[in-house]
Amino acid sequence: MKAKRRQRRCMIDPVAPRDDSQVYGGTTSSSGGQVPGLADAPAFTLWQREPSSIPVVIAVPHAGRSYPPELLTRMRHPGFSAARLEDRLVDLVATEAARRSGAALLVAHAPRAMIDLNRASDDIDWEMVSGGGATSPSPSSTPLSARRARSGLGLVPRRLPGVGELWKWPLERDDLAARIGQVHVPYHAALSGLLESVRARWGAVLLIDLHSMPPLPARAGEMAAEFVLGDRFGAACAGTLVAEAFACFGAARRLAAHNRPYAGGYVLERHARRAEGIHCLQLELDRRLYLDPGLAEPGAGLADTVDVVAALVQRMAIAVADLGRERERWRAAAE
Repeated sequence: MKAKRRQRRCMIDPVAPRDDSQVYGGTTSSSGGQVPGLADAPAFTLWQREPSSIPVVIAVPHAGRSYPPELLTRMRHPGFSAARLEDRLVDLVATEAARRSGAALLVAHAPRAMIDLNRASDDIDWEMVSGGGATSPSPSSTPLSARRARSGLGLVPRRLPGVGELWKWPLERDDLAARIGQVHVPYHAALSGLLESVRARWGAVLLIDLHSMPPLPARAGEMAAEFVLGDRFGAACAGTLVAEAFACFGAARRLAAHNRPYAGGYVLERHARRAEGIHCLQLELDRRLYLDPGLAEPGAGLADTVDVVAALVQRMAIAVADLGRERERWRAAAE
């Protein structure tokens, strides 16, 4: 019983964001935003080399573990619910893959339970906000975002299957505004600026938006995929880059799926601009690959998972650089 209590506690205890020390040699780091309710806690940290050494950026929006005490107090069953919402410790995979490859790295520290950075800022279930709010969808809202909000997984998660309602009382409008202004807005501004700067140097850039997923069910006679690549059904990334990614998984003898069940969310919708040389992929990892059997702490497969992701980043960097050179040639010819 003591062991179970200890595990549950470690899954919700705030973990201090990394400071401004280097993640890997030759990088600089900068932090931005602020976690509402935690003094001096940045919402995210960005590590990059100047100039960028490869045209790949890794972002981790859902592994944040900086939980303000008040947020946990408001939450029903925080030891279970908070962990269910996290992409538990996938930032460990991202950090080591970035160190090996030289990719720029953006890691959110604000937890998904507070605000989901893979949702639009108007993807809000107003029934969970004190006093209500919008009575009709925003012009920028999409049917997909409206469905997410109604399902309980909008900008601020409201409910989870098997758990039900997550919160003991409604969210105040001022609190919602602080989460958007201090976390969502600066995070996406930092990501946009980073992609623009890398694209400017290389002619093209690839964002790998890194997530983790519960184990997928296996179909009859088939093994379940360990990785899922999402490109919004071709809208977010060049097909040549997607093919290169699957070739990398094949060389590593790893099973990967394409767009099902995860095709990519708001991050790809907002930041991908193929025609301008900004390509985005959402990469989901089966949590069993790198966590222990309880899916709570680093497991024996962490090093092997890092090997696969680092190799993917390195291979994709070559393909993106080639794409950038080709794009620059076409642009020069047009001029």
